[in-house]
Amino acid sequence: MSVRIDALDRKILVELQRDASQSLDVIAGNVGSSKTPVWNRIRKLRDAGVIGKQTVILNPDALGFEACFFVLIRTSEHDAGWQADFLQALRDRPEVQEAHRLAGDIDYILKVRVKNARAYDAFYQALISEVRVHNVTALLSMEEIKSTTDLPLEG
Repeated sequence: MSVRIDALDRKILVELQRDASQSLDVIAGNVGSSKTPVWNRIRKLRDAGVIGKQTVILNPDALGFEACFFVLIRTSEHDAGWQADFLQALRDRPEVQEAHRLAGDIDYILKVRVKNARAYDAFYQALISEVRVHNVTALLSMEEIKSTTDLPLEG
């Protein structure tokens, strides 16, 4: 379903990205509208698939997930069966926060959040026991400089 997004819709989306727990009154006030039109627009955007699920962002460090690895994977396997097994292995592992198929020398990149290096090794051993990969390179993030889910809607 295609939906037209105007300036007010963008303002509403910016507010929701900033803090989806805001009350409808606060959002309406911040975008210069009243509650009913804002609610109708939010519903329209949700129905059109522009707005997905709402969730909370947890602090990984506060919960003991202090290690973030970016895992570069090269494979010599490119058939549909291998890919289905690989994708299922990724879906089955909650440590994998993101997975992307890439163009270029690296086939896949994963963002893996674990408690420590030992937990990463357990993840790695489990993964390679299920699917065959040609080469795996793990890069430990020393510092998260920027992380956002916000899209640049203003401007």
